[in-house]
This record gives sequence, structure tokens and C-alpha cells, in this order.
Amino acid sequence: VQVVESGGGLVQAGDSLRLSCAVSGRTFESHYMGWFRQAPGKEREFVAAIMWNSGITSYKESVKGRFSISRDNAKNTVYLQMNSLKPEDTAVYYCAAEFLGVAVTAPPTSDEGDEYVYWGQGTQVTVSS
Repeated sequence: VQVVESGGGLVQAGDSLRLSCAVSGRTFESHYMGWFRQAPGKEREFVAAIMWNSGITSYKESVKGRFSISRDNAKNTVYLQMNSLKPEDTAVYYCAAEFLGVAVTAPPTSDEGDEYVYWGQGTQVTVSS
């Protein structure tokens, strides 16, 4: 399974950005996909996740109402639409694929991300004030 992110960049506060995550390989054995981020000097944290089949989503509290995760099953692609960006959203954003884990009704929201097996290389998002 390969996970490849794209769409990062430098934007101003209040702007929008959409990240994409293309997944290839044995995707049928993945129940959900997640987005995480890591700012300089900080621990990695969960941002959002989505179930492949049901589309049920989970979000970090601080991004609810601003970020939206979606998926295109035909393209094996997950998106993270980020609106009203703030300087504190600046981080490297990682996409990750859960694989052959326990079936759940909604994606977990833990920052550890132990459920995820395959990770992308990350894409930088920088929000200037």
C-alpha cells in the first residue's frame, strides 16, 4: 500500500487549501483513512479521518467547522478541505491508511495513530498571519 499526499503550500490567514491523498495497493483491506499534522517542536496530532465504506467522519475539535474530509472511492483518494486557515494550522500534514485492523463504526481520534499502518511522506502547509 502506498500513500501519497499533495496540495500543501504557503497561504495567508483566512485562505483555503485542499490536500489530496492518493492510495494505491490493497486498499480494499483498509477501513478508514486519516489526516495528522505535526508542527515544529510539537507532537503529531490527529486532524480528521473518514471511513471508506460509510463515509462517517471524525475530527479534531479545533478544526470542526473549518476542515472537511471527504473521499472518492473510485479514485482511492481522500481529501482534506481546509478553510479559514490560521497560523496555528501551520504544520506538515500526513495522510495515513488503517489496514486490517478492528472493524469500527467511526474512525478513532487518538493522536497516537497506532491504528494506522501506512503513512505518506507529508506535505507542508504554512499559514502566514
